[in-house]
Amino acid sequence: MAYIGMALMAVGVIGSLIFGIMILIKAFQTSILWGLGSLFIPFVILIFVITHWNETSKPFLYAVGSWVLMIIGGVLGGGAGMY
Repeated sequence: MAYIGMALMAVGVIGSLIFGIMILIKAFQTSILWGLGSLFIPFVILIFVITHWNETSKPFLYAVGSWVLMIIGGVLGGGAGMY
C-alpha cells in the first residue's frame, strides 16, 4: 500500500508542477508584470487565476486534482516507515 501512496504522491507532484508552470506561462503571456508578480509575490498567481478564469480554469482545476492525488498518496503512504 505504501508503494501506491508514493506513486500517487509522485504523480501529484509532477502534475502540480506542470500545471503550475502552465498557469505561470499564461501570466507571462498576458503581461510581464503579471508574470513577475506571480513568480515573486505570494497569492498574485491566485488573483491572476480568478481574474483570468476563462484562460486558466483548466490548468487550475487540473492542479487542484493533482493536490488531491498528493493528499491521497500521503494518507496511503503515511505508515510506510512503520513496517
